[in-house]
Amino acid sequence: MPARDTTIALGKGHYRLREHVGASVYGTIWRATAPAGLPDVALKFVNAQRMECAQPAQRERWIDSACNEIAFLEALQPWDGRHIVRLVDTGWHDGLPVLALELMSGDLGRHVARRRAEGDPPSLAQVLDWIGQLNGALAKVHQHGWRYLDLKPANVLVDAAAGTVKLADFGTNRLLAAAQAHSYCGTANWQAPEQFFPAPGGGYATGRHSDYFALGALFYFLVMGTPLRWCAACGDAYREHQSGGARAMLDAGPLPPVLADDEAAAFAGAVPPLARMPALHLLSMLLAREPGERPRNALHISRMLDAVRTAMGGRVALVRSRAAALEGRA
Repeated sequence: MPARDTTIALGKGHYRLREHVGASVYGTIWRATAPAGLPDVALKFVNAQRMECAQPAQRERWIDSACNEIAFLEALQPWDGRHIVRLVDTGWHDGLPVLALELMSGDLGRHVARRRAEGDPPSLAQVLDWIGQLNGALAKVHQHGWRYLDLKPANVLVDAAAGTVKLADFGTNRLLAAAQAHSYCGTANWQAPEQFFPAPGGGYATGRHSDYFALGALFYFLVMGTPLRWCAACGDAYREHQSGGARAMLDAGPLPPVLADDEAAAFAGAVPPLARMPALHLLSMLLAREPGERPRNALHISRMLDAVRTAMGGRVALVRSRAAALEGRA
């Protein structure tokens, strides 16, 4: 791992490492001073320590993943700064690719955990706003011919001051035009059934509807503060058996429901009464087991989000009308 105050030379200038702010199996993130007085950036490195222990084929996949992310971000034209984290610069360090990205406040998972610990969980209106922004981000990814396949709280970055979120980490992207089943990718805790369970002929037959399932899993998590039991079960199976986790779950007996009745009831009870039916309808469609039963496209999701907001607005209008009636009686 690089050390604090190390200077990294990339395509547009030199960056000085200031603070180590994050890490995963695949990469490490540093806050760095940018050249010429520009705002600080987040430098994303391939995890060199893990690379040293990995097999050659795995090391090659990690480097390909970083290069894939660079290629995708460079191909976004015109740039959509509202929904997707901005690529500032790229280059190589110690033989591995490096990305300089716009610096955000942190990831959505940690942001929500902190707020809940402080007794300030996000409201349904805030959650709907975040889901709407991420729906826009996925639409941008799909518009450019890709499926994202790794939507989870850790890959959603937050600008706390602006109240906005942006999609990050595009190393697992797959081309939509490549219709054949692909190798395993993504994070088991947030995957659609077709992304976790192999197709009959082998490989994983995913599409843009797989991203909609993950959006539904995130919707549930943001409202309830806990993941779906389906997602937790898949995550546990993968941790114990790796890619054999799907077979272990199938051998163990009937698969659990994606959205259990008690989970649906708890979710409905966590949202305002007038918003329950449209919110549960949106959640159920996003989490449909079969891809063809999920929303058709981003516009379909947007309309369902609007239906929830309209129901919430109806509640506000009702409260105001009652207050006006009380004032008239006074």
